[in-house]
Amino acid sequence: MTETAQACRYFTSYSGVKLPLKLVGELDDGDMRNRNTYFRGQFDTNEQLIICEKIVYGETEFRHDYLYHPDGRLARAEIDDGSGEPSVLDFPA
Repeated sequence: MTETAQACRYFTSYSGVKLPLKLVGELDDGDMRNRNTYFRGQFDTNEQLIICEKIVYGETEFRHDYLYHPDGRLARAEIDDGSGEPSVLDFPA
């Protein structure tokens, strides 16, 4: 459903409560030296977020994996909050 991922990009936070999360405050490589907490996002070639991770002191606190319908709407979200049992949300076409 999605195209291949591009390089990771880093952010300070996200906004909103709807899925997919909207990452904000993009960080440059130089900003990453002293960061303990940040969000790592991977985007497809259409700039749709396909993987979102919150990193705290080098460990993944949570991760979202997204798939999209051909029209660009969210099709599926797999959310791993670190509990060992990810939840899956499906969004029909």
